[in-house]
Amino acid sequence: MIDIKLIRENRGLVKDNIKKKFQDAKLPLVDEAKELDESWRKLKTESDALRAERNTISKQINETKKAGKDISELLERAKNIPKQIDEIEIESDKMQTRLHEIMLQIPNILHESVPIGKDSSQNIVRQVIGKPKKFKFKPKTHVELGESLGVLDFDSSAKISGNGFYFMKGDLALLNQALISYARDFMVSKGYEYLEPPLMIRSEILNGVYSSADIAAQAYKIEGEDLYMIATSEHPLIGMFINKTLNHKELPVKITGYSMCFRKEIGSHNINEKGIFRTHQFNKQEMIIICKPGESYKYYNELLKLSKELFKKLKIPIRELESCSADLSDIKAKGSDLEAWSPVQNKYFEITSVTNMEEAQARRLGIKFIDEKGERKYAHTLNNTAIATSRALVAILENNQQKDGTIKIPSVLVKYMNGKKVIGKPVTKAITKKKEKKLNKKAKKKKK
Repeated sequence: MIDIKLIRENRGLVKDNIKKKFQDAKLPLVDEAKELDESWRKLKTESDALRAERNTISKQINETKKAGKDISELLERAKNIPKQIDEIEIESDKMQTRLHEIMLQIPNILHESVPIGKDSSQNIVRQVIGKPKKFKFKPKTHVELGESLGVLDFDSSAKISGNGFYFMKGDLALLNQALISYARDFMVSKGYEYLEPPLMIRSEILNGVYSSADIAAQAYKIEGEDLYMIATSEHPLIGMFINKTLNHKELPVKITGYSMCFRKEIGSHNINEKGIFRTHQFNKQEMIIICKPGESYKYYNELLKLSKELFKKLKIPIRELESCSADLSDIKAKGSDLEAWSPVQNKYFEITSVTNMEEAQARRLGIKFIDEKGERKYAHTLNNTAIATSRALVAILENNQQKDGTIKIPSVLVKYMNGKKVIGKPVTKAITKKKEKKLNKKAKKKKK
């Protein structure tokens, strides 16, 4: 949410920003916001004048009483003022409610470096890391690999929970936990405090991080309570600071948190197909930073660098993709994705997303800090996905598959797998070796 001062003082800037996001239908909202703000300020002036008049009349009543004069006219006037103030406040509250609704719809001001584009096809590749492996056989999908190895079960989960869920079994389930432990240790080693947040969140927090449309499409509501299942640990992590004022000495706040996440994913592509790329329930570790305004792009680069390092250690081919203006959600000032290579689809897919919201999210949640001069200011907030394990597993399964259907475990995860380096030793070969031993023994006995 932007500062109303921008609309008061530089309406053209706000409109130009909307045009850069190709949301021209929102242009009238800027004019409506300006009119509402002016009307509200006039009402406030009237209300303040009436309160001042009430105080003056109270003094006049006391002085007139002491002088022994008639106070009936003054009393009548004093009696009517509260009614006038109430009427003004009712109208003022209506204006403020509508103004708040509008301000939530007006996009954040884009950082000057954001490329202008109409949709995701105009996002810009900034860096490619690692070369896609060339297979001497036709690579299988993660679904084919998982089912053939007996480590993914979608049929049972469909009977129990419906589409968009899965059973993860055996070594793949252990690999999932290995990724969580790896990401946790990696982030802690970089100076981030590790937290495990609650899995439910109140609407007050959710309205500070999501639009009403996002809430309807993504959030699972707990019936009869003001609670929703969290869609990402980022939300409760930043929600910890709602309406708080920090000291500048406490900044930056650097936190990483793991949680299970839950999303409806209404309207999302592939949600009803087999797979663990897009599901209703998944594991995710996030990182957030709260900092001074002048430092947020330094930390934006830090978050991006950490994501690259984390996935480089997994030896997964990745690329950095900067989001263009229209592909950024309205709360973002700048954002980039990391994408992993899929040898099956022969293209990259999203695995992490880094965002600088500048002060937009802090305004929604009331997160401030006191600077060196003692002035209160809104902080800047950033977030980034450390790892969404299901998507990382898709990348590992597809890129590390071998001709015999087994999966090589990334070396950085071996210590979290109790030394295991491969998932799924072929059962057929193991049986053949046993049979060969028995046949050899029988052959030796016959010779004797």
